[in-house]
Parts: sequence; structure tokens; C-alpha cells
Amino acid sequence: MFHGTLACRDHSNFVNCVRFSPDGNRFISVSSDKRGILYDAKTGDKIGELSSADGHKGSIYAVSWSPDSMQLSTHSSMEPMNPLRMITLSLFLLVHYILYSASDLDKAPIEFSGHIKNVSSLIVLKSEPKFILSSSYDGVILKWVQGIGYSGKLERKVVSQIKCFAAVEEEIVSSGFDNKVWRFSLHGDQCGDGDCIDVGNQPKDLGLALLSPDLALVSVDTGVVLLRGSKVVSTIQLGFTVTACSVSPNGTEAIVGGEDGKLHVYSITGDTLKEEAVLEKHRGPITVIRYSPDVSMIASADANREAVVWDCASREVKLKNMLFHTARINCLAWSPNSSMVATGSLDTCVLVYQVEKPAASRMTVKGAHLGGVYGLAFIDDNTVVSSGEDACIRLWKGSNVSLSDSIDNDYDDLPNTTIVNGTCEEMVSGLGVLHLLEDQKLL
Repeated sequence: MFHGTLACRDHSNFVNCVRFSPDGNRFISVSSDKRGILYDAKTGDKIGELSSADGHKGSIYAVSWSPDSMQLSTHSSMEPMNPLRMITLSLFLLVHYILYSASDLDKAPIEFSGHIKNVSSLIVLKSEPKFILSSSYDGVILKWVQGIGYSGKLERKVVSQIKCFAAVEEEIVSSGFDNKVWRFSLHGDQCGDGDCIDVGNQPKDLGLALLSPDLALVSVDTGVVLLRGSKVVSTIQLGFTVTACSVSPNGTEAIVGGEDGKLHVYSITGDTLKEEAVLEKHRGPITVIRYSPDVSMIASADANREAVVWDCASREVKLKNMLFHTARINCLAWSPNSSMVATGSLDTCVLVYQVEKPAASRMTVKGAHLGGVYGLAFIDDNTVVSSGEDACIRLWKGSNVSLSDSIDNDYDDLPNTTIVNGTCEEMVSGLGVLHLLEDQKLL
């Protein structure tokens, strides 16, 4: 049984969090009065208070110590505070870190920003310099520049949740958890007013014809919806439960995946679809379908952890036995030269396959994202960017060798796996400190 021996009455509003330092010498309390107060852990005497200069403008809800008991992290619903020897955290729809040096108090702080929710989509736009758009289901779209990192949040006049996300250089198309599809024009860091299209059912997937982005294909539970611009040109019932879809870059062909694991190939003429073939290989519901950049192949994946590469001309399997994940495959991406396919899974791993080599010669990034990988894209033929449930975006790239090259190694206990000496550059971490890991292995 615990007995109270001392009461500290220094706060003037609700106390929201109290934490002892790891060394046991101090504890800190934070409150809705916007103050953080330090106490001696043995006597309970007040020994200090967090600086109020440029401090939090609202209630402080949480506090945490660094392992060495020399730094604190505080969280408020308002702007970040600016005390000495502090890492501060502000929580809106995106996370914002300010890191202050404990050894050099005059040194300018480093600022980091990122998502706070599952980053479910990544798009690499072919601009100069190349930049990445990332989206999370809470409706936040962020822009990243390779080699720089965070480059701002895309502002939309209407902020809605995002489930499906596609983009080209001058337009963003998204859908949420209602019946609506949004099309926004893209102007630098700003989005236009946006057009809202009601497709009648909740979208499950959407694809853009990259060479003719006016055409969009939206899959719903019972079929697909064809959009041209902001108009619905046709709603087509397909007679099976739809789980994924993709449209060819020129807009003349569509592939629709079903809960039964089949891929249905359709030709598009005007506002109608004509079934041309049914591809059967998968043993679980289709989760994702993507055309290769040269449009010679299709890659598909399912909830039963298998991916398949198909030849578009013959409609035969080109690469099989891609069964090295241990859980549902959530996403996949092609390299720009169409020689490699990367897959991301609920098992937290990213796998990279070379189309012209057996699937067993894959490269594996273990534990790429805690909670699962949900977004993948190639920046170039040697660089893969991934995102996941941990709200992080990570950049994986080879060092001095191409991802497509094998090199000799001493890892005899890992047969059929290429070891690439490379670097893992963590561009942004929404829930952890941004850092660069040198000489990591892509195993």
C-alpha cells in the first residue's frame, strides 16, 4: 500500500504528465498551465523550471527524458517551445522536431518535420530536381526533395482523408473513405480549388493514364468507374468483387484484380470496357497491380504474400516463385528501366527482384518499417524510397555498386541472397530522430 508523504502545489492547472529521470535523481511535471517544473526526486524540492521564453503557447501534455537524463522532449497541442537542452515536439496534422545542442547552446537548432500517421502512398514526380509526394490517411500530403528532405506541406482548401493517391506533374487525384474522388491541380507547393466527383461507392483503388491523365480508373466493390476530367463517363458492373485496378499509360487497356485472385484484362474504347483475357496464378485477393515503365510487363501481388510478373504481349508469367514475404503484400514499384520490381509487405520487409534473374536471387531489406510497408517507389535505377506504418520515409540506395549487380560476400549462411554494401538514408522520421545510417546492409 502507498502512503502520500508530500504534495507539490506549484502548478495552477491540471498536471498532465510526471516522469522520473532515468538516473533517478529528478522528476518533472508538465501541466495545462504551460509550465514544466523540475523536482529533486529524494526531497521533492523544486529545483528548476523550463524556460518560458518562446515556450509552448498551449497546454503541455507529455514529457520524456533522454537516456542520459540530460535532455527532455515535450509535447503540446500548440507551437513548439524553445528552452535550452530540449528537443521539442509539436503535434498538428504533421510532426515537427527542434533539436538543440546540449554542449553548444549558441548553435542554431536543427528542425525536422514529417507525418504522424501511416504513410500509405509515395509518388516520385519527374521534375528537376526530382521530388517525392507522400500522403497519409489523415489527409496530409508532404513534399520531399532528394538530398534535402522535407520541402513543405501541400495546402488544399478542402482537407479530407486519403485512402488512394495518384499524381502526375500537374495534378493530384485522391479518394478517401466516402464516395468521393478529388482532383486538384498542382502549382508548386499549392493545390488548386479541386473538383469533387461522387462515384457512388467507396473507392478501393484508382489509377491514372500517365500519358493521358485526364482518364482515371476507379475501382469499387462491384466494378469500376471511368472518369474523364471531373466527369463520370461510365460505371461498369463486372460481376465479381473488385480489389485492385490499373490503367495503361496510354489509356487503352485496364487490368482489374478480384477477390478470387484473378486478373481481368480489358481494352478501353470510349466509355466501355471489353474483356480480352483472364490471368490466373494468384491464390489470394489481388492487392496491387502496376504496369512497367516500358509497358512490356505487368506486376501484381496478393494478400497471400505472392507477387507475379507477367509479359504483356504473351500474357504469360515472366517471373514466378516470388513467395519470400511472410504476410500480405501492400505495395510494389518498378525501376525506371523496367529491370527490377520492389515489393513491400505487412511483414515489415522490402524485397527487390531482378526480372531477368530467378526470384531466389532477390535482395531483402529486413525490418524496413515497423508495422508494415505501405508505400514504394524508385527514384532512379539504384534508389528505392519506402514508407510505412511507422510514419517514416526511408531512402535505400547502393553505394559504389548498382542494386542490379551481385558482389562476392562471405554470407554463406544466406544462400540465394545478394548482399549489397550500401547506405540507408532516413530522409524523415515522423516518430523517431532523423539520421543517416552508414554502411548498412540490404540483406
